[in-house]
Amino acid sequence: MRIIADFHIHSKYSRATSKDMTARTIALWADKKGINIIASGDFQHPKYLAELKTVLEAAEPGLYKIKKERFASRIVLSTEIANIYKQGGKVRKVHTLVVMPSLEAAEKFSKKLDSLGNIKSDGRPIFGFPTKDLVKIAKDICADSMIIPAHVWTPWFSVFGSKSGFDSLEECFEEQTKHIKAIETGLSSDVLMNRRVSALDNIALISNSDAHSPRKIGREANVFETDLDYYKIKKAIETRDLKRFLYTLEFFPEEGKYHNDGHRLCKVNLSPREALANNNLCPVCLKPLTLGVLHRVEVLADRPLGYKLDKYIPQKHLVPLEELIAAVYGVAPSAKKVQTEYIRMLQVGGTEFELLLDKQKEALLKITEERITEAILKVRSEMVNIIPGYDGEFGKILVSDKKKRVAGIL
Repeated sequence: MRIIADFHIHSKYSRATSKDMTARTIALWADKKGINIIASGDFQHPKYLAELKTVLEAAEPGLYKIKKERFASRIVLSTEIANIYKQGGKVRKVHTLVVMPSLEAAEKFSKKLDSLGNIKSDGRPIFGFPTKDLVKIAKDICADSMIIPAHVWTPWFSVFGSKSGFDSLEECFEEQTKHIKAIETGLSSDVLMNRRVSALDNIALISNSDAHSPRKIGREANVFETDLDYYKIKKAIETRDLKRFLYTLEFFPEEGKYHNDGHRLCKVNLSPREALANNNLCPVCLKPLTLGVLHRVEVLADRPLGYKLDKYIPQKHLVPLEELIAAVYGVAPSAKKVQTEYIRMLQVGGTEFELLLDKQKEALLKITEERITEAILKVRSEMVNIIPGYDGEFGKILVSDKKKRVAGIL
């Protein structure tokens, strides 16, 4: 069966996260989106862990479901940990996703972290020890855990980030690199961008939403052909099995808020080439620019734009349905007109992913108006223009009749 999985979200216990991010609401929205496996988020937080132990019950291997509810979606236990420490004469700030197959393992992990720092202040806690030690802790507690560097190119908090990261996985994880089988591409990069770095050829690339509110769940995800089974999905990821790990669902990376170089305060948005021509300084205030994901990929890449491996897990770019409807109507996604049409489309046409991925033109025209149907079909064909995001500002997607998107423009 087709399995759509999103392994990275946050609960209401994380900073700057919606109070609606509870296990029940997360499962409800996963069903609306058409997500089969959704992350719990923040499982190590004591209050949230107590709630999870109350509301979850075991389902398929390594997965859970909400008690006394008929949600189709399953919960996988995951959390994001921040490590901030000095190494190699620099302050390093790395975020890492940890996924566990059981509440018992999750509780042991939580108790271990509690002995090493403050896990009560935030759903994404910060520790001062090296990231490689986090890997060892997780693997010592549960050999079947997955440790995945999160949003690996984000400037401020990632393994390859321009502000505080490393130039290789080995530099960061040292002897624990053997346990890193996958990385998360993040919203501002996609598969083809990462495949320009040959050092990542033996690493699986996964995509997750990193959602802080229910509506953002599934804005990126992973698609498998397998059973509802944590261990089978883990194997498909780690072996990069083309028959089982079908593709990732990606933001257009230009839409991510750290794609281009820039300086938000000065409203300066530059391509890497433009930034380099200005010595990576803001032309308005002359301070250093925040160098984005595209720039950082270019620094570490040893392959040209457009390079494709003979065999790799492919990708599909999507725009969330609410954003598409909003673009057609020329209003914000939160507008009542957008919300009314979004809810109506789900009621008539099925889940969001069925509408975005599966329904053909004739079926879509029976569900919604022609303009929205055409927008969905154009996104599938990548007929979009994009104003790239930069320095914390999301990019803007414009559905286009003129040309296909060209990825990775410098």
